[in-house]
Amino acid sequence: MNGRFLINRRDAKVMGVAAGLADYTGVDPLLIRLGFVGLTLITGPLMVLFYVLIGWLAPQH
Repeated sequence: MNGRFLINRRDAKVMGVAAGLADYTGVDPLLIRLGFVGLTLITGPLMVLFYVLIGWLAPQH
């Protein structure tokens, strides 16, 4: 893990949340994005809300 979580707008596809989580954990961003899609299919709008909240609250770099 790379210190603290920051939104990564440089490698962003939507809001930079998945790219930021990938930087933070050292995992490929594609796996993070697939995880978000899978969880969205399971939880529905709850995961979309969670994603937007992370994008809104987390600091950017």
